Amino acid sequence: MRLGAGEMAPLFADLILFVHVLLVAFIVFCLPLVWLGAARGWNWIRNRTLRYAHLGAILAVAAQALGGSVCPLTRWEDALRGVADDRSLVGRWLARLVYYDLPEWAFASAYVLYAVATVATLRRHPPRRPFHPDQ
Repeated sequence: MRLGAGEMAPLFADLILFVHVLLVAFIVFCLPLVWLGAARGWNWIRNRTLRYAHLGAILAVAAQALGGSVCPLTRWEDALRGVADDRSLVGRWLARLVYYDLPEWAFASAYVLYAVATVATLRRHPPRRPFHPDQ
């Protein structure tokens, strides 16, 4: 049995939702892990790529919220689902992790505060430059 493009759309939508959950987890958990790592002397918290990727992600989310824009992942998922909410069982559970029924200002405020905390943490515990033996 071969599935057509229309029958694959819910599967792709669930896949996008899964990526969305991973992105949310990265944004939410990275900052407290950096704080914990700073307190415990973990070296990985000084990784420039990780820290600036985290900063870029939360700044993008905050800018979208302040601009009144919907997350591109949400838009893409909704387009694939169409009018009906045909999430799988796993999709329904993942959606509970990402989507909440709160006013837009609450999300925008939380994102901006989290971005400010991320910038403050970058200043307090800055990433290191990569080590080059010839320097």
